[in-house]
Amino acid sequence: MDLRTNYMGLQLPSPLVASASPLTADLASLLLLQDAGAGAVVLPSLFAEQIEDETRRHIALSMAGADSSPEARSYLSAPDADETQAHRYLDLVRRASTELTIPVIASLNGATEENWTDYARQLEDAGASALELNIYFIAADLTLDGRAIEARYLHIVQAVRRRVRIPIAVKLSPYFSAPGNFALQLAQAGADSLVLFNRFYQPDIDTVRLKLRNNLELSRSSEMRLALLWTGILHGRINASLAASTGVDTPDNVVQYLLAGADVVMTTSSLLRHGAAHMRTLVDGLAAWLGNRGMTDLCAMRGMLSQRNIADPEEYQRANYRKILAGYGAAPAYQEGSIQ
Repeated sequence: MDLRTNYMGLQLPSPLVASASPLTADLASLLLLQDAGAGAVVLPSLFAEQIEDETRRHIALSMAGADSSPEARSYLSAPDADETQAHRYLDLVRRASTELTIPVIASLNGATEENWTDYARQLEDAGASALELNIYFIAADLTLDGRAIEARYLHIVQAVRRRVRIPIAVKLSPYFSAPGNFALQLAQAGADSLVLFNRFYQPDIDTVRLKLRNNLELSRSSEMRLALLWTGILHGRINASLAASTGVDTPDNVVQYLLAGADVVMTTSSLLRHGAAHMRTLVDGLAAWLGNRGMTDLCAMRGMLSQRNIADPEEYQRANYRKILAGYGAAPAYQEGSIQ
């Protein structure tokens, strides 16, 4: 069975990609994922804030007591490059790109143009096959309108595109008023791929301790509908690859995303839930699905059920909405008189 696919111009042995997680932060785990059939791996994000915090802490320590004892500053040397977040991350990129035969995609999460461009170039120089821009931004400033937020994304993509030659993926939020149009703009700005979607981790509220609670909940298959919708709408209509993310737990979920038109399918939660070896379950399940239908490669099924290829494109819009509501109302458990 031929599971090879093209993602952002990169040749992958399978469409399954291990997205950023603790499992992709360790070379041994990366090798396990490769052996289990992963077509590529995305390393955890390098956060510009972490690097800047290290720098600020060192400056604060070096200045402590400087007024009363200037010679004390001589006891505080510059931070050892081998111990900084940036060095450790760049070292992981170098080792992974050397040891693995599949593409190694670095992930960058920055706050200013300087963060994005400077670190992006360093990641390229370290050997990353591609760069994923994880633009994790919540518009809590009520003075920012939608156009200003879109402009921020586009400016980042354009700035990074000018500095690197490797492919760029943008991990996109679903919370835009016109995701389709914005996807077109991102592709025109230089994005080689869109990752649908960035899963925001909202805070919870502890009603006993009266404080915010930050707890991680792994995604479930029931959460994949929004990414499935926009994968199906965008397939074949933008000049960029599509990576479907969120809710991938079973081989059937992989098949669903590919039928909608995804070039690759990314998973994190299922690997954290079941272990790195679960990647083999997903890959073998996809191969079995194709084989059972007499298909020898992905081309025959990719995008088969995208909006562009189905008989009634309205199924992706209001027709689908009406049918879902009508079907729900007709379900036997909710017929007239059944609700107490």
